[in-house]
Amino acid sequence: MRQRLVPLLAAALCASTAFVAPALAQQVESGAGGPDRLALTVYNNNIALVEDVRTLTIQSGRVRQEFPGVSASIQPETVTLSGRGLAVVEQNFDYDLLTPRKLMEGAVGQQIEIVRTNPGNGAQTREQARVLSANEGVVLQIGNRIEVLRDDGAPTRVVFDGVPPNLRPRPTLSVTLDATGTPRRDVTLNYLTSGLQWKADYVARFDEKAGRLDLNGWVTMTNNSGSTFTDAVTRVVAGAVNTTGNNGRGNMRGTVRGNGTGTGANAAEGDAHVYLLPERVTVANNQTKQVGLLDVSNVPATKRYVFQMGGFGTYEAAQAADVGIVFRSEPALPAGVMRVYLRGENGEPRFIGEDQISHSPAGSDLVISTGKAFDVTVQPRLVSSERVSTRRADRWRTRYAMEYRVRNATGEAKTVEVRQRVYGRDTELTAQSIEGELADAYTAVWKVQVPANGETVLTATITTGG
Repeated sequence: MRQRLVPLLAAALCASTAFVAPALAQQVESGAGGPDRLALTVYNNNIALVEDVRTLTIQSGRVRQEFPGVSASIQPETVTLSGRGLAVVEQNFDYDLLTPRKLMEGAVGQQIEIVRTNPGNGAQTREQARVLSANEGVVLQIGNRIEVLRDDGAPTRVVFDGVPPNLRPRPTLSVTLDATGTPRRDVTLNYLTSGLQWKADYVARFDEKAGRLDLNGWVTMTNNSGSTFTDAVTRVVAGAVNTTGNNGRGNMRGTVRGNGTGTGANAAEGDAHVYLLPERVTVANNQTKQVGLLDVSNVPATKRYVFQMGGFGTYEAAQAADVGIVFRSEPALPAGVMRVYLRGENGEPRFIGEDQISHSPAGSDLVISTGKAFDVTVQPRLVSSERVSTRRADRWRTRYAMEYRVRNATGEAKTVEVRQRVYGRDTELTAQSIEGELADAYTAVWKVQVPANGETVLTATITTGG
């Protein structure tokens, strides 16, 4: 007795069209066919750690246990299985999925049954056929004739004897076990999978007059693993995670980036900074999902004008200063893109720019660059330079006399931060019209007050390098 398993299509395919049908849905389900409990830890570099817990009945002795519903992009060599009284002997990952195309390809050389229905009177005709080919179309031998399965206006379906043993409706991990003890037990499957990644996105609403901003953070998860993960406890990991370069396979190391709190609990765990999302997450295959990460209000913030000079020289034309929003991150912030909106005079938001931030520990001072200032400019000029000797005969330094003409064409006084690149901690700042400081071994900084619709000239002698 033939078992009717898969309808081919509502109608047969045209002879000129390849036999293509969508793959069956690959779901990570709960219950007997999938995990009873699921947890995901998603890293930045296209890998995730899956914890799959199932309550199973496994008899004592050597048994073969199947785990349907694992990720289609599982890395089989990373699988670990634990459970009371279980020892793993062998494991196999079967990923050749059952589809109409695969079913027809598996029937090449075999007999199938073709059932055609007359749309006028509903009468059915059945014929035995041998599948000769299933490449760019299906070629059949029916009796003494050769026929290409095609759409001739009559509803057609194909009846197969059975499903080839190598085809699975879902990705399946098969494990051979030596089992002892009582049959009912919890089994935990851990493995790495590719195809899952996340990033952080932020929206900052800046009120310049109040000197405050409100900040929302989102975790944006993308799933291209080939499987759906349902109702999973989900964590995302911020930080550099080291792999061997083999699709994330190998030892993973990270660097603790700092501590902080957000909407979901997060902490430094091991060698990475881990954020627990506040609710269980279902992320479907080929889906991008956003989940709230943080929501903070009334953060003190200011606007900053910055001009960065990379070397010592003269600009023939004034250069626009960079504009940035400065605030302190009380929660730790994972790397991502921050988009800034300015509250207008009537309260309406105006987008003023975006910037990429790096992983920032709690308490970090962040500067979000939003663009160039139209009315605030700096024009540097190299007045003179000369080489000067040091106490060591083999070392020389250079003494630069610099002038920075800072202009403000707005109706409000501004403070402009002039930053000059220098070379070493032995740099000396002398003859300064405005007192500056060495922010680090490579940066000298002056904060220049400029009146409304006016200009301020900063002069300084910088002895550096050698």
